[in-house]
Amino acid sequence: MSIWYRDYSLDELRIMSEGNMLEHLAIEFTEIGEDCLTARMPVDRRTKQPAGLLHGGASVVLAETLGSVAANLCIDPEEKYCVGQEVNANHLRPVSSGFVTGVARPLQIGRSAQVWEIRIHDERDKLVCVSRLTMAVLAGKAKPLALRG
Repeated sequence: MSIWYRDYSLDELRIMSEGNMLEHLAIEFTEIGEDCLTARMPVDRRTKQPAGLLHGGASVVLAETLGSVAANLCIDPEEKYCVGQEVNANHLRPVSSGFVTGVARPLQIGRSAQVWEIRIHDERDKLVCVSRLTMAVLAGKAKPLALRG
């Protein structure tokens, strides 16, 4: 059984990614599973620190993007929207090239809060970063309206 409010397409998520940080960092949604959302991000000049490794902040952007978008896909955007309350990340392994892929899965989907775990792997499927994101669920219409059906 799917956790999503409705069936969303990758094309909808791609459109939502235009003209903001997701586009700047080339974050690309790659899969909407029954209970998870997946995206990838290049490890290149946009996402590396001066030492040539994936910047921890870029990993956090990928994690928060996945968790935030996933949280908002679980609720009726005509009645509620989700905003981030807290994010943490444990950086476990350096990456110097290629792509990293993040997968967000819910730990809790509640009426007033959601908690998501995001696991980021490198191209060898080695765990690079583990993040947890807490989202507040607020009353009101979603802004922007990019994901309305």
